[in-house]
Amino acid sequence: QMQLAESGGGLVQAGGSLRLSCAASGRTFSSNAMGWFRQAPGKEREFVAGISGGGSFTHYADSVKDRFTISRDNAKNTASLQMNSLKPEDTAVYYCTARLAAVPTISNWDFWGPGTQVTVSS
Repeated sequence: QMQLAESGGGLVQAGGSLRLSCAASGRTFSSNAMGWFRQAPGKEREFVAGISGGGSFTHYADSVKDRFTISRDNAKNTASLQMNSLKPEDTAVYYCTARLAAVPTISNWDFWGPGTQVTVSS
């Protein structure tokens, strides 16, 4: 089992930045891909970004490419999502997630945090 806890959500104006963090515990962290999903009101949960266990491979949804950056620190068992140039359509609950495998995908994630709210005002 792996426990995940997000932090760093909040309210920001359009064009601003936020940094989300995810603290992981419970199993070897560096062997697990980490990712971020989000769910807006009335919409399905969607993939945002993923990073491989060693951190050398990243993958982004087209809607956030060039604005968001995912990273991880295996020494601290943390993953982060730097979000720049935020738009009102980025408003959602953001979830940290982990896979048993080392490679990120857009589906089949095994562990989830409780989520953190991000609200972008226009």
